[in-house]
Amino acid sequence: MALINLEVKEHVAVLTVNRPEALNALNTAVLEELDKAIDAVEANDEVYAAILTGEGRSFVAGADIAEMKGFSAVDGKKFGVHGGNVFLKLENMSKPVIAAVNGFALGGGCELAMACDIRLASDKARFGQPEVGLGITPGFGGTQRLPRIVGVSKAMELILTGKTIKADEARAIGLVSAVYASEELMEEAMKLANAICANAQIAVRESKRCIRMGMQADIYTGAAFEAEAFGVCCGTEDKDEGMGAFLEKREEKHFQNK
Repeated sequence: MALINLEVKEHVAVLTVNRPEALNALNTAVLEELDKAIDAVEANDEVYAAILTGEGRSFVAGADIAEMKGFSAVDGKKFGVHGGNVFLKLENMSKPVIAAVNGFALGGGCELAMACDIRLASDKARFGQPEVGLGITPGFGGTQRLPRIVGVSKAMELILTGKTIKADEARAIGLVSAVYASEELMEEAMKLANAICANAQIAVRESKRCIRMGMQADIYTGAAFEAEAFGVCCGTEDKDEGMGAFLEKREEKHFQNK
């Protein structure tokens, strides 16, 4: 793949959008390669977590306006469905995904970051949904994920004004978890990924599944998902190892993911 670089470092997959000459803007070709990269990460049993970032000074500056300029209504819907489905696949991947937002995350780039499970930002990162200034709406889930993450009022403000915010404000409203100096971002993302990898992976994936499914359901349905997941984990060898280490006051654990 030329537009998505995929590198596996021990149990962590690093996916890099590699179209720096266009600030990593999303076009059909990038979406197709991202779709394949997600499938490759999901299928690799040695990968426990993933980091998604961008090459150069941009995370993803948005969808490719040059491609979209000639779209008809039918073309636009088709493009939105395509990108939306890829982002849903990313969001629902069993393995946790960390967005390491190294620069511009505007429009489709902000939507891509929001489809990840955890967002970290460099102090140079910029976020926004500027679509209304281009005569369109967000097309890859921005109207749905942003209010779920930052609340309806702030999402309305950001989407209806189309304004761009800096990394510190993104952290203040809960859009990102932490902000780091640009030269520290990938190191910190890798530390976080490795901390996730050190835990029992069945429990990690079941926890992610419960959160993702529960966010779309009422509290009673969510609690039922959680009870089911808790039961699944109680039947694993990893539960015996984790609880055994706790009772034996043993720091070292040997999880086998079964």
